[in-house]
Amino acid sequence: MSKLVRLELEPDEALVLFEFLSRYSDEQVLAIEDKAEQVALWNLLCLLEKQLVEPFLPEYSRLVRDARDRLRGPAE
Repeated sequence: MSKLVRLELEPDEALVLFEFLSRYSDEQVLAIEDKAEQVALWNLLCLLEKQLVEPFLPEYSRLVRDARDRLRGPAE
């Protein structure tokens, strides 16, 4: 898969998502602390749904598995 996926976020969405992901990076816990985080995640999902065709393909499970393998990298 070589094409780039470009997403445009509103500044408030970007800031709330940054805080959410930073907290996860620090604490290794994914937890919604404010409804705004949930809204920002839903908005991000909507943006991805508009960009991606893969979720609607019959081989979606395999595509996700392959993408995970590529992102994870070689086993050490």
